[in-house]
Amino acid sequence: MVPKVTALPAGLAESFLDRPFVVNGPEAFNALAMDLFRMHAEHNAVYREYIAALGVGSGKVQSVAEIPCLPITLFRSQRVLLDGLDPRFTFTSSGTTGAITSQHHVPWPEVYERSFFTSFKATYGDPTEWRILALLPSYLERSGSSLVYMAEKLIAASSDPLSGTYLNKLADLADVLRRSEAEGRKTLLLGVPFALLDLAEQHPMPLRHTTIMETGGMKGRRPEMVREELHRILCAAFGVKSIHSEYGMTELLSQAWSRGEGRYRCPPWMQVRLRDVNDPFASVPDERTGGINVIDLANIGSCPFISTQDLGRRHADGSIEVLGRFDNSDLRGCNLMVGI
Repeated sequence: MVPKVTALPAGLAESFLDRPFVVNGPEAFNALAMDLFRMHAEHNAVYREYIAALGVGSGKVQSVAEIPCLPITLFRSQRVLLDGLDPRFTFTSSGTTGAITSQHHVPWPEVYERSFFTSFKATYGDPTEWRILALLPSYLERSGSSLVYMAEKLIAASSDPLSGTYLNKLADLADVLRRSEAEGRKTLLLGVPFALLDLAEQHPMPLRHTTIMETGGMKGRRPEMVREELHRILCAAFGVKSIHSEYGMTELLSQAWSRGEGRYRCPPWMQVRLRDVNDPFASVPDERTGGINVIDLANIGSCPFISTQDLGRRHADGSIEVLGRFDNSDLRGCNLMVGI
């Protein structure tokens, strides 16, 4: 039975807006996760009905490990949002022609901005230290991309006159990269794999001052390939030792970052947990492959507990490796590399 619906108390959700960014360890993470679970179990219609269908009442959940994660596919067919809230922004996923895309309704875009700025600064330093170049065709060609939103905010924060987005202007981008190298300017090149491969083929050059970060997939522009092969090609073309990566998706408000070798680390308010591929309610130990569940405590308005269609592996040092997708999953999101 679905529990009785009560109105979301005024100011309740807003009282959580700062809390993700002061999480400083497991105790604080678990306390906030449980508080958010209780709020969503009572005041989020989609999540409330989902856990009721599982026979899980909010009173039965006594630990974070017992919190059910909402299947990410429900963002395609349902309005996943706390009762009574209205979105100020709606992010949409990419998709093939005719495909049903996900919609992430965001009441507080400033929380998303605080999330990616805080985690970026913790990993790479202040954006003002960088010239930021975004090579994001397919994302720039549509509206509602959370990746483009993030890239444009980081570009603006860099305050570098040559920072910017590039659609299909590979020659112009190559000129800026050469100028950055001549100036010794620390540069971040954020790009989708198929466009980075195009750049590598048409404009190979040694990059000593540039960090290359890939995100997203081939989007049907090229055959999918294992991440190791993609990174090998890019390293050879640009003379870099490693390729960085960003792991995020439309339905989340936080990112994990990889500084090489496909090993991602989450900010303190985000956790990746692995479920058994044959039993969605069973966990798997470190170094074993499982389905990726994400707890994103910045997802205050929609749902902090997401069961994705990605496969991954957690290592003993706490880093996460994203290995690919379930065979029957749609090709969507911000990380489609196949790597099992």
